[in-house]
Amino acid sequence: MKRKFNYYLLILPLLALFASCSRDVFDEYYARPDYLEDPIYQQLDARGNFKNFTALIEKAGYKDILSKAGYWTMFAPNDEAFTKYFQEKGISDVSKIDDATASKIVKYALVYNAFREDQLSDYQSGTGWVKDNAFRRRTAYYDGYQTKTINGTPTVIVDANRNGFYFLADNNNKYVSYFTDEYFAAKNLSATDFKFFYPNSEYTGFNLFDGKVKEADIIAENGIIHEVDKVSVPLLNLDQYLEEDSKKAISKYSRFRDILEKYLVTYVFNQTVTTNYKNFTGKSDNVSIKFYDTRLSFSPNNENYIKQADNDGQSDAYTLIVPENEAMKVFTEQILLKHFADLSLLPKYVFQDLINAHMVQNAVWPSKKAGYSNALNESLRFDFNSDVTDAKILSNGFFYGTNKVQKSNLFYSVYTSAYLDPKYTLATRLFNDGSGFKEMISNINTKYTLFLPSDDLLRSLGYGYNLDNSSWTYTPPATGVAATSGVARFNLIRLLYNGIVLTPKNELNNIATTSGIIRTGDLDLPGEYIKWDRNKVYAAGNEVLGNSAKIVGFEDQQNGRTYYIDNVIQFSEEAQGLKIKRLSETPSSQFLTFFNYLKNSSIYNTTTGAIQGVVLGSSYTFIVPNNAAMAKAVADGVLPASAIPATQLEKDQIVDFIRYHILVNKTASDDGLVTGLFETLRKNGFDDKTYITVESTPGTLSFKDNNFRDAIYVKALSNNLADRSLIHLVDNYLKYKEF
Repeated sequence: MKRKFNYYLLILPLLALFASCSRDVFDEYYARPDYLEDPIYQQLDARGNFKNFTALIEKAGYKDILSKAGYWTMFAPNDEAFTKYFQEKGISDVSKIDDATASKIVKYALVYNAFREDQLSDYQSGTGWVKDNAFRRRTAYYDGYQTKTINGTPTVIVDANRNGFYFLADNNNKYVSYFTDEYFAAKNLSATDFKFFYPNSEYTGFNLFDGKVKEADIIAENGIIHEVDKVSVPLLNLDQYLEEDSKKAISKYSRFRDILEKYLVTYVFNQTVTTNYKNFTGKSDNVSIKFYDTRLSFSPNNENYIKQADNDGQSDAYTLIVPENEAMKVFTEQILLKHFADLSLLPKYVFQDLINAHMVQNAVWPSKKAGYSNALNESLRFDFNSDVTDAKILSNGFFYGTNKVQKSNLFYSVYTSAYLDPKYTLATRLFNDGSGFKEMISNINTKYTLFLPSDDLLRSLGYGYNLDNSSWTYTPPATGVAATSGVARFNLIRLLYNGIVLTPKNELNNIATTSGIIRTGDLDLPGEYIKWDRNKVYAAGNEVLGNSAKIVGFEDQQNGRTYYIDNVIQFSEEAQGLKIKRLSETPSSQFLTFFNYLKNSSIYNTTTGAIQGVVLGSSYTFIVPNNAAMAKAVADGVLPASAIPATQLEKDQIVDFIRYHILVNKTASDDGLVTGLFETLRKNGFDDKTYITVESTPGTLSFKDNNFRDAIYVKALSNNLADRSLIHLVDNYLKYKEF
């Protein structure tokens, strides 16, 4: 035992020596390199001109965090900045700043990840850095749980952190905005854009909000410091800015905000968020999430931008344009409540559209206003020099207060006549359901005349809409047999399209004292022809039924006139051959000879009036030679002498002749809208299509065959209405020549 003990006495000092050597080697290997700069807190403390800020860092409990390893960008306000801050707040020194405010200032100065000045203008996209495409960064500050009075009851809420929903793992952190020469140059912006928001501040080429960056790129072990000459407290977001305005003795935007809060905001209880709140605070209050309507372009309380990519808030932000109360008052009284007693009676979609008209999913820079569209895809109809009375850069976007309401298509067009009148909900629903009519007639840059049938009228004809299964219904009173929803919608589309007329020169404003014919629809999608005669309007179907639509009132809008009618402008459901037959039955009819050949041809159905190859619902032009022209065709051997063919050759002659006088998929009139070479119903001997030329100007119409023979319309006996067709009488026949 004694020998063993002595052995250990000898070995222990050696082990201690070896351990000491190993520890020295270990410490030396893993020691903090001498070349590393001090951490952020130590850097600020050593520089001597951040005494107030370091005091707040300590008060906020961030000294330890900022003294260790990390990866931060710190926009650090210097003591000069705090001197100005104390004066603005009416306090003597940093000791008067409470812990909560200290935490806000420190966290809002702290940006995730370290960025040099030359990196801040670059956007960290999911596919790589995009040079000079960023002016914002996410900070460490977020609002979290807030207690507010909702409908008279104190309620704990959190804001939606996405547009229309809430993501549990996201704190909805606020952003700071900065402005660099690199970004401004890339976006073709200038100091004028900066001064629009900060008229009393100087643009220096690197600003944090309206503050100046005095020294950039101070390297620290755990990040980068940029010294600024102004203290930044967390900015309000768009939602909060409106809320704060509503608390003022004289609010500027309360009417706009009331629409948002009453009709487009919901507070939804969430159990998971409530549990998290209880675990965090120990309190047992229920927590609700404040959601904005999902049909809005964005949620004004969402700090995250669109979040299609994690960092997309670096490169863009929202813009909310808010009319002042007086502008909203006039708009509400003159537009919204023209046919309603109270705002609460308006359909919800009206509020959605109104707010969307003032939303842009981009940061709208003043000098680039013309390059942006609102959420309704309209240009911004504001003069930023005279109409904008308040311009703010907030935590999640740009705010513009204005002295006028966006002159949106939906509220100043003939579409508005149905849209904002409860007597025309069926027409409005069809306009809105993907028909394309809404986009057409609400364009205030293009003039239309709208003939508008009321709900009562459409229901009396058997039309309706089933809200339970979202389908159109149609039960003709004459038969009582319900049609399918598809047929109901198709018929209603034809009826309403018969009442949409492109009138760039107000062609129908004198409808009470004039008569004429005009094509419905627009240039891209021509409709059918309708006629008017001293306050009465009719289409081919009205002629068949022996009625018309009478004008019972009108309303002028920005892009035309709306006429209210007591009957629909009815399309025809009979074959065109029956109309030609009726034309042939008038005394001394000039259509008689042509019809005699038609009725005895192999392509005519004497019962239905259908012509083989002519499909109901498609567009056609029927060119009918008068009796003299038909006699000439017989004399020239183009037609057999008898209208009743005796041989197959004669049958073929008649069929070819008739088909060559029918234009397919085109309705030509004397309005100059259709000119050029167009296909006929006839095929030549090689089964190829044949064509004739239409020449038309306002008041003239002629047709030319491939042998350059002209057939000129007889105006007094032309422009006869049929199913999607016009029937014209001409003074010559057309002959196809085989070359």
